[in-house]
Amino acid sequence: MNTIKTYIKDHKQRFLDELFQLIKIPSISADSAYKNDVLKTAEVIKTSLEQAGCDTVEVCQTEGYPIVYGEKIIDKNLPTVLVYGHYDVQPPDPVELWDSPPFEPVIKTTEKHPEGAIFARGACDDKGQMFMHVKALEYMTTTNQLPCNVKFMIEGEEEVGSKSLGTFVKNNKEKLANDVILISDTGMIANNTPSITTGIRGLSYVEVEITGPNRDLHSGLYGGAVANPINILTKMIASLHDENNHITIPGFYDNVEELSKEERTEMAKAPFSLENYQTALDIEAVYGEKGYTTNERNSIRPTLDVNGIWGGYIGEGAKTVIPSKAYAKISMRLVPNQDWAEITKLFKTHFESIAPKGVKVNVKPHHGGNGYVTPLNSIGYQAASKAYAETFGKTPIPQRSGGSIPIVALFEEELKSKTILMGFGLDSDAIHSPNEHFGVWNYLKGIETIPYFYKHFTALSK
Repeated sequence: MNTIKTYIKDHKQRFLDELFQLIKIPSISADSAYKNDVLKTAEVIKTSLEQAGCDTVEVCQTEGYPIVYGEKIIDKNLPTVLVYGHYDVQPPDPVELWDSPPFEPVIKTTEKHPEGAIFARGACDDKGQMFMHVKALEYMTTTNQLPCNVKFMIEGEEEVGSKSLGTFVKNNKEKLANDVILISDTGMIANNTPSITTGIRGLSYVEVEITGPNRDLHSGLYGGAVANPINILTKMIASLHDENNHITIPGFYDNVEELSKEERTEMAKAPFSLENYQTALDIEAVYGEKGYTTNERNSIRPTLDVNGIWGGYIGEGAKTVIPSKAYAKISMRLVPNQDWAEITKLFKTHFESIAPKGVKVNVKPHHGGNGYVTPLNSIGYQAASKAYAETFGKTPIPQRSGGSIPIVALFEEELKSKTILMGFGLDSDAIHSPNEHFGVWNYLKGIETIPYFYKHFTALSK
């Protein structure tokens, strides 16, 4: 594969132009107003896979948004790699905090990306990282260097919980049969410190509603005599953590995986500057569960966070009311062995139990998934490690991630396959936030590295 760098250099501008065209489509799965854009993106992915060399590509309909399936089968006796990615993106809100329009990609330099980064919603999560695999396949088919079979499954509902994916996987096990699953929807430590994500957290996402009086009330006539749903909700939420930032839901920690001292010591070897971390976030101090480091808190420990809270009057000026209702959206990041459905039940039972008389509580589960850990002795991990070593010139560090990809546990359960998470983004790339971006160097480095994974996985599978 000594021609890969030359191929990338010769086609760099086209690789960027094609990605830009993909990013420009606002495929926001959470907002039905963008339905046609999401559907259009699926068709663009289909065309891209066909042009990259897939022999079969189809847009598979589901109850929600379609899944794009493609395959390049060169020999049924060779190993098969299933590539998973998603073409939907998060809403860009708050739009006013973007330095440039979220769906008009531009390249700007940053401290972490002196060679330039692509600023746009979906640049890193996950259009840029997913498209690396399409271009890597193009290189391997164009130069006749594909060493194994490749299948693609690109969905359009990841950002809303992959609602249709489970059914699709269960109904298409033979079509999706593989020897390993490859995903690029995570990150690495730094451009000069490659890493492979070996663990991800699970997720339970709920919405809560507190109802007090049957209508908004005058705060002068009723204040102090009737329960205020906003006041009650904030007290209930505050009680979900104790003075050590330990979650107070009974049974929440019963199945939490406790890492050994040796494992925590290995994790601590990853380069990390607390000062730089605080400076990057413009905070004076870190905050979290007592007894754990920052990197442990955001990767191997479960969490509970309020993602949004609202109620009453929030317009300009004053309106003195006691609102009838108050709402909050809450996410719980879970570690391996915590079952998301069980945690959701525990949350619902506890939250209802701590509500005072005078209000009604409704807990609405949204979506979730379980955590996952990739064994370091698997052929897939070894192949990924060798691939990074060839293109980065150093062995990657295994690293647990705080993020969640709920479908990874589903894949192992239904397809009996291990998943390898080869991410090329950085923590500073602002995914899910205004000014999301993805380094041009990282995009091209991914295209360079992925073919080596195929090479080593095929060799190790013999």
